[in-house]
Amino acid sequence: MINYIVRRLLLMIPTFLGCTLLVFLILQKTPGGPLEQALMQYRQQSAGEVSSGGGGIGAEGLDVPEEVIEELKSYFNLDKPLLVRYVDWLGKVMTGDFGQSYVYAEPVLDVISSRFPISIYFGLIGFILSYSVCIPLGIIKAIKNGSTFDVTSSSIVFMGYAIPGWALGVLLMSIFGQKLGWFPLGDFRSESFDSLSAWGQITDQVHHTVLPVISYMAGSFAILTILMKNSLLENLGQDYVRTAFAKGLAEKRVIFVHAVRNSLIPIITGLSGILGIFLAGSFLIERVFNIDGLGLLGFNSVVNRDYTVVMGFLVISVFVLLFGNLFRDILYAIADPRIRLR
Repeated sequence: MINYIVRRLLLMIPTFLGCTLLVFLILQKTPGGPLEQALMQYRQQSAGEVSSGGGGIGAEGLDVPEEVIEELKSYFNLDKPLLVRYVDWLGKVMTGDFGQSYVYAEPVLDVISSRFPISIYFGLIGFILSYSVCIPLGIIKAIKNGSTFDVTSSSIVFMGYAIPGWALGVLLMSIFGQKLGWFPLGDFRSESFDSLSAWGQITDQVHHTVLPVISYMAGSFAILTILMKNSLLENLGQDYVRTAFAKGLAEKRVIFVHAVRNSLIPIITGLSGILGIFLAGSFLIERVFNIDGLGLLGFNSVVNRDYTVVMGFLVISVFVLLFGNLFRDILYAIADPRIRLR
């Protein structure tokens, strides 16, 4: 097990380099980057000065002095070859320096860290609730396969799955927020949160959490439930289960000790992917509920060509997925003794 973990950790190095290098090259070649935006702002300022002086030259018709262009290239670190820029960026990242955000004019780590707790908060709550509800529900549905409870719960689950998370968020907010007034219309907390009592802060946070978490869980809820049900049904038909019943073992022991353990393997398969999605957040859901999390930050950074934030966001996402995959494989060996990591 230790040798396997060490090999996987070493394999993460070329994987990380490949992912970051590919995205870095794409961003550097994408038009409309920070240099182009800075040149456009310079032209607009120059055009404003010319127009105020009585001239009629438009912003696009103004030439930018060569020394200004060179100064801007040096500021954005674009005066070096592409691979040299990547190595410089990688060297700074290894020391914890992710650069400066072009949009927020703050260190990238400060921009990301200010939003990271919000995504972690919603992500972990949604993750824990999804697994703690879907696995028992899938077990019950498998045991009562074909019953009224199974059919009714499947209908409800698939209705929720058919609605995108952001659309469900809009629906929930319009009904329970706007019409009934049970929950607030978005935001992570109320503006008066700091002035509330301890119990008031807890109540306020819960009210702002319920609807976004339901929207986060909508997509994975049906998948996990049906996957758990089908996996358990398949294992209940295996020879080792029939042998256990033939030996006179109790039904609960056969199901929960033998069948359920092997049925968790497909659930573990999607663990790293779901973990990455929850940690990164959904920019559509965050936009609907006006939650300033990592998902919305990553989307706005791509739109605004804030490349330093995009690369910082990428580093975190790659590490989460890589370590999530390693964690998933370790759980494989724990859940199924037939799997040996060599």
